[in-house]
Amino acid sequence: MTAITALTACNRSQNNATQAAPTPQVSVLKLHPQPVAVTAELPGRIVAFLEAEVRPQVGGIIQQRLFTEGGEVKAGQPLYQIDPASYRAARDSAEAALQRAQAAIPSAQAKADRNQTLIKQNAISRQDYEEAIDALAQARANVASAKASLDTARIDLDRTTIRAPISGRIDRSTLTPGALVSASQSTALTTIHQIDRVNIDLTQSSANLLNLREAVDPGRIVTTNGSVPVKLKLENGSTYAPEGRLEFGESSVASGTGTYTLRATVPNPRRLLLPGMYVRAIVEEGTVPQAYLLPQRAVSRNTRGEATALLVRSGKVEEVELANAREHGNDWLVTQGLHDGDALIVEGTQQARVGDTVAATEVILDAATGKVRALPAAKPNSAAADAKDPAKTTQQRS
Repeated sequence: MTAITALTACNRSQNNATQAAPTPQVSVLKLHPQPVAVTAELPGRIVAFLEAEVRPQVGGIIQQRLFTEGGEVKAGQPLYQIDPASYRAARDSAEAALQRAQAAIPSAQAKADRNQTLIKQNAISRQDYEEAIDALAQARANVASAKASLDTARIDLDRTTIRAPISGRIDRSTLTPGALVSASQSTALTTIHQIDRVNIDLTQSSANLLNLREAVDPGRIVTTNGSVPVKLKLENGSTYAPEGRLEFGESSVASGTGTYTLRATVPNPRRLLLPGMYVRAIVEEGTVPQAYLLPQRAVSRNTRGEATALLVRSGKVEEVELANAREHGNDWLVTQGLHDGDALIVEGTQQARVGDTVAATEVILDAATGKVRALPAAKPNSAAADAKDPAKTTQQRS
């Protein structure tokens, strides 16, 4: 009897404890759809906007270098001077040949005019007349040939001064004064890079391209018809301030890597970006018209590895699978399985289980710190406050 009495007392105390257990308290964040820009972070390399290798177009001995290595040069600025003596002599010879050819023109012209008069009088044969006309034509051809030879000699003489083909920053010189160079040699004398703005060659996998196209076709993502902005992250983790623009994408996929190349152009006024530098570019692929942003702290994964979240609907906890969810900064971007006004549990998930009745308190999330903050208190209505204060009401009436 004593044992039965003690057992009955224990059962009553457990029932009382169960009946007195408090309702789990959770903090919820109200979800509302909004347009969200979809971005992709792609690796890339800096490429000079313009690049020119400087090579000689005539052969000879380099007399002097006329630029400062590593400095800025302007298009047309002299860079090297090749010994011009032989080319100057060739020009003078071409000028003399032109004068000799021009000197033969007057006599040939006079003979042709005279024979033209005589042929009308039948004083000379037709053959003599034609020979005089041919001699005049040959003399004029000799003058044209001599002019062309003179132009060639002048061009070769001018090319003894090697000039910058473009403006930009020039590299070191591979040869020094006294070196022998030849026309169109394989070794470049130096290289000029124009880097006041630079190109960025970005690579993206073909699988991501297919996923984007599949999202664009049904309208889940709306692409930008105009220019696409590009932001850069440098090797040290800092963000590059000037914003670039996407120029084009190649029309083929590399068979070896399964990637295709995009090219963007970015301003580089401070010459901070140098060719060959590694960067990561954030490219805006399009906009999701109706999307939900869920903080990462409120999203977990089930045993199948699918992203899930806990919601409070009709006062009870429900688990929702987030199909096709993707990371978006510090949040998850979700387009399926949610409704406007859903209450997402951001605190108290350890105390609440699926199917439990919970007491939800709405909160807001600080976007900068990610911390949960209570909703600001609503300001009391002035009329209601006056009604609660009889003294103030009496004073107003008086």
